[in-house]
Amino acid sequence: MYLYGASGHGMVIKEILHASGMKVKAFVDDNTEIDSLCSRPVVHDAAGLSPIIVSIEDNSIRKRIVERLSGHTFGNAIHPSAVVSDTAEIGEGTVVMPGAIINAYAKIGKHCVINTGAIVDHECVIGDFVNICPRSTLCGNVHVGNGSQVCAGSVVIQGIHIGSNTTVGAGSVVVKDVPDNVVAYGNPCKVIHEHENRPNE
Repeated sequence: MYLYGASGHGMVIKEILHASGMKVKAFVDDNTEIDSLCSRPVVHDAAGLSPIIVSIEDNSIRKRIVERLSGHTFGNAIHPSAVVSDTAEIGEGTVVMPGAIINAYAKIGKHCVINTGAIVDHECVIGDFVNICPRSTLCGNVHVGNGSQVCAGSVVIQGIHIGSNTTVGAGSVVVKDVPDNVVAYGNPCKVIHEHENRPNE
């Protein structure tokens, strides 16, 4: 496996893969001043390298890199301590971190991050390039649109829809639907402002 992104996020994914009995052959990074990370070489050209995971936590940057890697094969990283239902679906390039729980019939999109200790309950639908941050809880049948982020420690009650390219701030309690392209936070969660940039459109 190869990891695109010589970063702290990449270090975590390397450990997930190693815990799963898989070897990271090398990191790939655009910064030519980096030549090694975690005792692995860092190369600067991804040509011919497969399978690969884009180990960049920022959703919009991860999306841009994936688009650049069109034609590559993408892998997954699922930590052995994660609990993933046999009926759940997980898209290519997605990372499931230690202690995460993905319950029955949940659908996780491509190139997502289900972060440490996050809970994605039954029948949730998560779009592509989404980050469910540490210790966040999505109750049953929550939908999260492409490119969105639910930040650390947030709770989303059952049946809620969170739009695309939206950020739910840390520690929020989401009891109403949240539209596309906004920043929202609080208890109860409220829209604060529109995103200045809409990177995933």
